[in-house]
Amino acid sequence: MRKEFRFRLYMICLLTVIVAGCKVKKPDGVLPESTMENLLYDYHIAKAMGENLPYSENYKKVLYTDAVFNKYGTTEAVFDSSMVWYTRNTEILSKIYERVNSKLKDQQNAINHLIAIRDKKPMTSAPGDSINVWAWRHMIRLAGLPMSNKFTFTLPSDSNFKERDTLVWEVNFNFPGQQADSVISALMAMQIKFENDSIIGETKEIIEAGTQSIRLQSDSLGAIKEINGFIYYPRGKSQRTLLADRISLMRYHSNDSLRLLNDSLQNDTLKADSGNVIEEKQKSDSAKTEIQEPQRLSPEEMNRRRTKQTREVKPEQLEVEQHIQKEKRELQQEKRMNQRQHVQSTSRN
Repeated sequence: MRKEFRFRLYMICLLTVIVAGCKVKKPDGVLPESTMENLLYDYHIAKAMGENLPYSENYKKVLYTDAVFNKYGTTEAVFDSSMVWYTRNTEILSKIYERVNSKLKDQQNAINHLIAIRDKKPMTSAPGDSINVWAWRHMIRLAGLPMSNKFTFTLPSDSNFKERDTLVWEVNFNFPGQQADSVISALMAMQIKFENDSIIGETKEIIEAGTQSIRLQSDSLGAIKEINGFIYYPRGKSQRTLLADRISLMRYHSNDSLRLLNDSLQNDTLKADSGNVIEEKQKSDSAKTEIQEPQRLSPEEMNRRRTKQTREVKPEQLEVEQHIQKEKRELQQEKRMNQRQHVQSTSRN
């Protein structure tokens, strides 16, 4: 038992020595990882602030970085020597920068949110096929008074919007302590404006409490420019209140395979229609050709038709024709007489 115990103790001590020998030893004067991480975060922010300074204020760049070193009780020389050591140990430095980049990204999102609040416009929407792009209050109270009877929004498109996107605006309406007025009802409306100035939209009348939605599909109208919408609560005879909550504006990307299928079906339909049109045109052209093309006649048929045709003959022309016919007969008789005389003279000889 003692030998086994001593063997196990010996193995544990050996493993401890091996692990301690493999661990990277940090020399004296090198900043710890946690300090280096926080210092690099502030250092890069100070550098970015210095890049946006005008030429007359370039001296502030040094003041910004010195303020960072003073914050952590170190100097630029110690920082530079620490960076030399961390650069040689790239695995440790890469892990530090992963955490620094994550902090900078979170800070950028927070800054974008503050800018959006200042400019009264939403931030860039998140990428994805099904995303809620609503960037305003999730509860709206309208009282039907001139200053509180309408809520409007305008959502400009960004790089994450695609052609043929579908947008669904959903709102839950409540009328606290009262019933909805069927005569003077609230309205909700939404429209999509495209880059080619085309507009599609829908308006819905709110005649009862509950969830209402408007669905618009851009289809093949091109790139989306912006989405507009409003909720309007007109003034009634008595003071009333409308609460709108659980508001969402979902954006759905279109399925590319469905688009290709629709395009192919449209092309096939166009080809079939064009084929039918061409075939009908050919038939009509052939029919016209058959009607318009003159019929070819043989010489006998032409002579036969000429003989059937009656023509007017003047008396003078008739006399001339008769005289010509008489001369033809006399010439024929003379020719026959000459032939007979020639035959008789030949037979005598």
